[in-house]
Amino acid sequence: MDAVVLAAGEGERLAPLTESRPKPMLPAANRPILSYVFDALVAADVDSIVVVIGYERDHIRDQFGNTYRDTPIEYVTQEKQLGSGHALRQAKGAVDGPFLVLNGDQIVAPEMVADVRDAYEPGRAFGALGAIEHADAAQYGTVSIDDGSVTAFFEDPANDEHYTLNAGVYAFDERLFDALDATPRTDGELSLPSTLERIVGDGNTESIQAVRTEGLWVDATYAWDLLTVAERLLDEGWIEGVAEEDDVWVADSARVHDSAVLRPPVAISADAVVGPNAVVGPATSLGRNATVGANATVSRSVLDVDTRVGANASLHEVVAGRAVDIGAGTVAPSGVADIPVAGHVVEGQRVGAVLADRVSVEGAGSFDPGAIVGTGATLGVGTHITGRVDRDTEVVR
Repeated sequence: MDAVVLAAGEGERLAPLTESRPKPMLPAANRPILSYVFDALVAADVDSIVVVIGYERDHIRDQFGNTYRDTPIEYVTQEKQLGSGHALRQAKGAVDGPFLVLNGDQIVAPEMVADVRDAYEPGRAFGALGAIEHADAAQYGTVSIDDGSVTAFFEDPANDEHYTLNAGVYAFDERLFDALDATPRTDGELSLPSTLERIVGDGNTESIQAVRTEGLWVDATYAWDLLTVAERLLDEGWIEGVAEEDDVWVADSARVHDSAVLRPPVAISADAVVGPNAVVGPATSLGRNATVGANATVSRSVLDVDTRVGANASLHEVVAGRAVDIGAGTVAPSGVADIPVAGHVVEGQRVGAVLADRVSVEGAGSFDPGAIVGTGATLGVGTHITGRVDRDTEVVR
């Protein structure tokens, strides 16, 4: 089979981390989320990967080029983000015969992809999808199942009735494109689930197979969810390119001072530096060329590429984007906060701070739990941050 990966969306609820890159390129234990999706497809022996790109598309092209682990990649563009069905429609003509469809912003176990690929019978069913049991299924898209077939789709289940999580792993053939064309738009958008709802609701003799499967499935809805994603990947040992010892992964080119302490699970990427008497971990990942200065403490945090933490800083449950500069003596403790996101308030979230790409904290700064700082903001010496700081803002004491 070929495969189509939907990677055109912005990920609005993950702002400000997505102010300058798409959600599939956010860090998941030191690698972009999208790389795990590609790994699962390569493990399933797909012939080629068609990637639907749109928002900040060059980040994906520049990172992955035209092949991934010897599997060809073709890019098609969704110029306007008008829903998952509209995105998939852009791949018409790029696939031949039955094909897999995956979301580019969710990490799924390779065995899920293989299970759907193996179970799909084009002559018997219109399509197939992976269905898993998940403790938080009601937060995501769910399905009801009867006798091995999907009978209904639910984007936001409104009651406590048990539903099964739609894992976002599909198999179809070219008939899907005709079904997409025949589906009315809602508020100008076309979603894949709305098309599939019409199919199961029309009494088709060719149903959508529900392929019950299991394995790791993780998704980041909000910026702080990247902490959970990283922790799950570390717990599962899904760390590549580095040597493992007692749940500590350190790249060959990383430098960790003899007096530093690494508390597992922890992953230190290529060219990262951990200074004297620094403490890193548990549940922490340092991206390529990240630096943690002398006597600093970083725990349950995600630091992306080129991010630097100064001496004597203390960070707990912090998500920091690319090229963030956190000055000496900065303190970001974790706590419970109500955080406004995309027009609503997410209540009772435990988090430290979220710092988008190229934020500069000039030293001796401090953050209230739940503080959110936008791309390129500059926080002067000794500033205390609470709530949200907008993109490119300069804050002085």
